[in-house]
Amino acid sequence: MAEKILMKGNEALAEAAIRAGCRCFFGYPITPQTQVAEYMAKKLPKIGGVYLQSESEVSAINMVMGAVSTGARAMTSSSSPGISLKAEGISYIAGCDLPAVIVNMQRGGPGLGGIQPAQSDYYQATKGLAHGDFHLIVLAPCGVQEIVDLMGKAFDLADQYRMPVMILGDGMLGQMMEPITLPEPKEEDRSAKTWATSGTKGERKHNIVNSLYIQPDELERLVRERYERYAQIERDEVMCEEYMVDDADIVIAAYGASARIAKNAIAAARAEGIKVGLLRPITLWPFPKATFAKAAETAKAFLTVEMSMGQMVDDVKLAIECKRPVHFFGRTGGVVPTPAEILAEIKKIHGGDR
Repeated sequence: MAEKILMKGNEALAEAAIRAGCRCFFGYPITPQTQVAEYMAKKLPKIGGVYLQSESEVSAINMVMGAVSTGARAMTSSSSPGISLKAEGISYIAGCDLPAVIVNMQRGGPGLGGIQPAQSDYYQATKGLAHGDFHLIVLAPCGVQEIVDLMGKAFDLADQYRMPVMILGDGMLGQMMEPITLPEPKEEDRSAKTWATSGTKGERKHNIVNSLYIQPDELERLVRERYERYAQIERDEVMCEEYMVDDADIVIAAYGASARIAKNAIAAARAEGIKVGLLRPITLWPFPKATFAKAAETAKAFLTVEMSMGQMVDDVKLAIECKRPVHFFGRTGGVVPTPAEILAEIKKIHGGDR
């Protein structure tokens, strides 16, 4: 049995990325994810990797674009306002069909907001990260072990579909410590990346990385080809945890740290005879529509629980085609909901007070 070690979320994330073959990290410090950069700064130079603290978030994401264009596994991490600054570069990465991994350990906003955990970047990650017709895969871990597991998957998905992948966590997950099992180190094989700008050695035509297309019909063709890939991702890569849903009258929809808190409220509700379950999207894009639609066949109501003002509510409503009422409870600004607060909302719904 593999040995378990105790690690903080941010540091486990960095170690998992290195073990997934990441050898280039470019970033800029911002609370509450600075430990990711600190860990990379210590570790990468010792194993032949590259760590560079850029002069800004804008520079960092463009450095990532340069590195991944050569076929290297590269990543950046930041928190909320820092991701906003990286948005243009992420759009360029998507437009160049390049694989990259971006981590967002969310904090309260808008603006500089605060440094406490939040989930108020859901819209940004899943709906409108930057300009143009594109998606990125968004993975939402709920614990330190899952952060580790999803880091490797993020790099694999990015390479497989040649697109950016985001790990969307929050300050709580980044700072908490849990026992984890780390994967075996993986050496990346770049030989399959025939598109990379890694030098021709006089044996092939030049590879060109570009997102500018003057002719509209050519750009439309490329965007449509990209959306064919997105359709495949929606078929094949959806992940969702189902917890006590089979007999649930009320289904909570929550992701990340909010889902952990919701499970405590579910246990309390079940102890009082109220049948409650949980659907936890692990992929926020693609959203697990089919899983929610199936739950709506038997559930009487849904309750979304978020550390935001309800940014996931519309996705739940669309997934179930508004066949059941969808209620919302959330805290924002860095305030974390408690199991007691969620239980109170469950009782209101169960009692028909809403």
